Amino acid sequence: MSQTNLPHRGLLLLPHIRVQNANAISSPLTWGFPAITAFTGLMTALERRLGPQAGINLLGVGVVCHGFEAQVTTDGYTRAFHLTRNPVLQDGSTAAIVEEGRVHLDISLVFEVRLADGLLNDAARDTLAEHVARTLADMRLAGGSVMPPLASSKRRPTRPLLALVPDDSEEQHQQFRRLARRLVPGFALIARDDLLDQQLVELRARSPQASTLDAWLDLARWTSRPVERSAADAEDQPDSHTAWQTDPRPGWIVPIPVGFAALSPLLPAGSVAGARDMAVPFRFVETIWSIGQWISPHRLRRLNDLIWQSGHDHRSEQPNDHGLYRCFIDTSATSATPI
Repeated sequence: MSQTNLPHRGLLLLPHIRVQNANAISSPLTWGFPAITAFTGLMTALERRLGPQAGINLLGVGVVCHGFEAQVTTDGYTRAFHLTRNPVLQDGSTAAIVEEGRVHLDISLVFEVRLADGLLNDAARDTLAEHVARTLADMRLAGGSVMPPLASSKRRPTRPLLALVPDDSEEQHQQFRRLARRLVPGFALIARDDLLDQQLVELRARSPQASTLDAWLDLARWTSRPVERSAADAEDQPDSHTAWQTDPRPGWIVPIPVGFAALSPLLPAGSVAGARDMAVPFRFVETIWSIGQWISPHRLRRLNDLIWQSGHDHRSEQPNDHGLYRCFIDTSATSATPI
């Protein structure tokens, strides 16, 4: 990041961003909405494009989805991605098909920011917000193309907003309530690492050898169990003594990738052939997963409940320790151990 000591806390809202053909294969085990690392990566790229002269730091990003259109063909329970037909090779033979999952999105992004002294007046902030929106329009988001607003969407609040966050806690609460009203209808993706911890405790009470992976798989599916019918139900259906009951779920929870864990030590820059950037150190990594929840923004209490940040476990340079690069939401909930 270019600056780290800007004095004023603020928030930046970029509402109803249309994205075509974003990446829908978010990890080796999940598909659907793009991984949250795509949005933290966008945040870093956006700040670099703006440069230090803009007087703004992007510290974290919140994601609210208003529309989701997966590019799939549905046949009963089976879904198949719409695949592109690539041009033939030079010798006229058919090129290999690489399966790429794509999705069209309508999303809003909320950034927690730090602002310079020159952005204390409304006119300067409005100008910067428009500049950020124009800069984003020239970028890729999760591999997809940012599209201009539809003519039919003029009734939506599509103008960006850059505002200072007040110091008073009650004023902060009122500001977030106004922000939440601008984000509905829609669903925000938040972290629920606490559910993974809770599920692991419940599983180990029944099966001590249960792992975090077992807890994650349990939360990633709908589970139905046979239960004995009550006496009243048995009288209505005397031929059936059991019924199938679906385990309750604490909201719209989903398995999500949240970052990467190191598979190798940090290698010197330029030492690995084919690396994307030969000027920075390189490390082999694998995906880590946790649990997220889709929730209406008006059910959140504060800005920090919405904002994803990225962190790096600096202890990773010690022997026999793995580097951890993961996204998180800074809440009072207990962090779960990623799988």
